[in-house]
Amino acid sequence: MITTSRCLILATALALSACADQKPAAPPAATPAPKAAAAMPDFLVSAVAQTRHEGADDLLSAGLGLDGLRAAVPQPFANPDAPTREELRRRAIWSNWRGIADLMVGGGYGDVYGAVPSVPGREFQAFAKVPGASQPHRVLVQVPDAFDRKNRCVVVAVASGSRGVYGAIALGGAWGLPRGCAVAYTDKGAGTGYYDADSDTGAALDGTRAARGAGLDFEPAQKATVPHTIAVKHVHSGDNPEADWGRHAVQAAQFALAALSDAFPNEPRFEFSNTRVIAAGLSNGGGAVLRAAEIDGAGFAGVVAIAPNVWPGADGAQPIYSYTTQAAIFQACALAHPRFDAVLLARPGGKPSPAALARCAALHERGLLKAGDAAAQAQEAYDLMRASGWTDAALEAGALSTAFDLWRMVAVAYASTYGRYGADAMPCGYRYAPMGKDGVPRAATAAERAAWIADGSGIPPGAGVGLVDTQAAGADPTLPGLLCLRELWTGEGADAKRVKDGIAATQAKLPRKDLPLFVVHGTDDGLIPSAFTGGAYARWVEASGQKITHWDIANAQHFDAFLGLPPLAARYVPLLPYAYRALDAMWAHVADGKPLPASGEIATKPRGMGAVLTKDNLGVVP
Repeated sequence: MITTSRCLILATALALSACADQKPAAPPAATPAPKAAAAMPDFLVSAVAQTRHEGADDLLSAGLGLDGLRAAVPQPFANPDAPTREELRRRAIWSNWRGIADLMVGGGYGDVYGAVPSVPGREFQAFAKVPGASQPHRVLVQVPDAFDRKNRCVVVAVASGSRGVYGAIALGGAWGLPRGCAVAYTDKGAGTGYYDADSDTGAALDGTRAARGAGLDFEPAQKATVPHTIAVKHVHSGDNPEADWGRHAVQAAQFALAALSDAFPNEPRFEFSNTRVIAAGLSNGGGAVLRAAEIDGAGFAGVVAIAPNVWPGADGAQPIYSYTTQAAIFQACALAHPRFDAVLLARPGGKPSPAALARCAALHERGLLKAGDAAAQAQEAYDLMRASGWTDAALEAGALSTAFDLWRMVAVAYASTYGRYGADAMPCGYRYAPMGKDGVPRAATAAERAAWIADGSGIPPGAGVGLVDTQAAGADPTLPGLLCLRELWTGEGADAKRVKDGIAATQAKLPRKDLPLFVVHGTDDGLIPSAFTGGAYARWVEASGQKITHWDIANAQHFDAFLGLPPLAARYVPLLPYAYRALDAMWAHVADGKPLPASGEIATKPRGMGAVLTKDNLGVVP
């Protein structure tokens, strides 16, 4: 709870006449004492760092602008082994914009939708802890100089995926800052402050490297005993942060109100009662804001969730670990089906890839597929996934996750998260370590360690950190480890119970009544399929008698950032235009009382190979 106190000391001097018949002098006007600095929330576990950003280091793009964000490579550090706080911030903003938005020329950003103006202002940053947590989450508030004090507005933007604190800047920052809103961010217990066992260092509040005990973004309770081990907060905190995503979002909002009270000391104290607070998030961030929606007294005026990773108590819904581990095992074989002949990532040249055929054969050898030939095995795997709720559109888009090994990345990380395993005791023999071209773990370089905070995605592999798979063997080397991960969901035993207990703690509850809700999901989402998550959540809420606006966006998948790949750009439309429109509609509703748009599917038109995106491709948006 915010315990901000403001005292106005009134001093009045009365001059009394020495003579009974003399009139007393008029009292001087009361002079208010200077207002005390706003008290910060008691859940903060660090000092609050306040910094100024303008010109070549503004709030929205760190001075890069749209052209700088489009650059294929980031600006280099003057000293790669010891970059400055400013350099790390700029690199982190560049990385997070590019990880969420399609900024390629011809993709529509800056022309058809969205903009990246220069926004001067201040940032307030700190570490916070939800009750019971052992590790902090990072909270950051951006206050633009043009903050609208008459129409007080805060956007709580929760990081997508496992990204760092700027992980929703392309969503909440891009929409809110130019409109005069403050924007509050949280990494929701994840982030890129990787801990290196060899050097015993992690990331400080300003992003630079520091030793154990120096007040770090993430500091494991015990140092890993296996050399070259890298610990990651989302995976190894021991807190199962997904179970607390909603509370992370609420704390970010409370921190924002305290920061605004500090930023504008002559204004009435900022409270939920006099400041409109909207929560918005994409993917894991979308799941987080829906979890915040169920918390009584959270104070949000509205919630906008884009492609949310949420597990509602609805028929057909599944937790991410269930469908991820299934896809990691069977989807490669299912994509060998002729149904996906035109999907380049599934069947290059209209033929199954060697990796897909190897997976089909390996599944047959282990008795998981009964058919004896490759074509029949692909049919069997396809039928299995369709029977479990996958649509053809989601399977097609999921070819991206299969091609880039995303299913395994997610399954490995989440198994350890749910089971609360340490960095050198992850289930199924996995761990993270810097790796050379030969795939052998090694010590990280100083330059690699310094850049993790800016270049990491929150879940390795990436930024020089690889995934060590000690079970890898045979013609399909990743399959043994994947089967072990799947067994943690479908099997019994102590480890399975440990993981399933963690998953159970993440199931969503219904939102508080009368809270305006808006869910946007692509019909072709192949990473967080709508049938298991956002669409199921909307149907569940409606069945309970509560109101919700739910847009299905035709021909939209999960990753706008991958639309820079020509085959995907030809096939899919971006999600961000609809996210911005949903925020527009939510603001018009909470500020002006306008009704939210109706639910429905928005028809779109893929642009085709080599074409630029136009408004016609996006369809008619209410």
